[in-house]
Amino acid sequence: MNDSVWLPATVRALECCAPHLFRLYIEAPALTFEAGQFTKLALDIQGERIARAYSFVNAPNAPLLEFYFSVVPQGPLSPRLAQLRAGDPIWVGAQPNGFLVLSEVPPASTLWLLATGTGIGPFISILEAGALWQRYAKVVLVHAVRKAAELSYTPRVHALQQTHGSALRYVPMVSREAQTDTLTGRIPARLIDGSLEHAAGVVMTATDSQVMLCGNPAMVREVVDTLASRGMKKHRRRTPGQITVENYW
Repeated sequence: MNDSVWLPATVRALECCAPHLFRLYIEAPALTFEAGQFTKLALDIQGERIARAYSFVNAPNAPLLEFYFSVVPQGPLSPRLAQLRAGDPIWVGAQPNGFLVLSEVPPASTLWLLATGTGIGPFISILEAGALWQRYAKVVLVHAVRKAAELSYTPRVHALQQTHGSALRYVPMVSREAQTDTLTGRIPARLIDGSLEHAAGVVMTATDSQVMLCGNPAMVREVVDTLASRGMKKHRRRTPGQITVENYW
């Protein structure tokens, strides 16, 4: 085990947000990262250090590290994370990574943040870090889940709306329940039929929008394909575009 790449940390709280969904709060030595990045969490299990990548949910200046995760029943790590208690030890990767960050995204009139499930985590970090409000006139956060109980960050988003007003548009989506205050269905389908943009009150175009995607790989692929028909493409440093994606699943 190479302890030089790990920071010893301590669990401060574990919250169950919905069945199989948890928020983990960790106290760790100072860690420098950019909002939107991820690191690895690890536990020593039967003599082996088991690690998986998780996005930071907290802004970089927050006192505790926050991670939002779902339990994979047969997974080697997440069921153990869900059993942690305050005071338990945990390892945090010392080298955050990832390009789902504002410094990699070109300027635009509107920034779209499209997430499914736990993919909302890095977007909460970006929103609460605050730098985006100086770069984009409007920000649209879309969070798609299976059931309404999984919209764990709605109160945090509403608090941000109290501060930033109409500059922040929030569109919650639920695919397996009918809800009066959410869109029904999946993000790709609601982009195709126009109902997503109608709910946001903003039109997504190649000339005035940047899109960040995080979540289910199938959703990411379908949205990228859908936006290609609008003349939008993945952003790369050498070939600027309108779509930024982080794949670490």
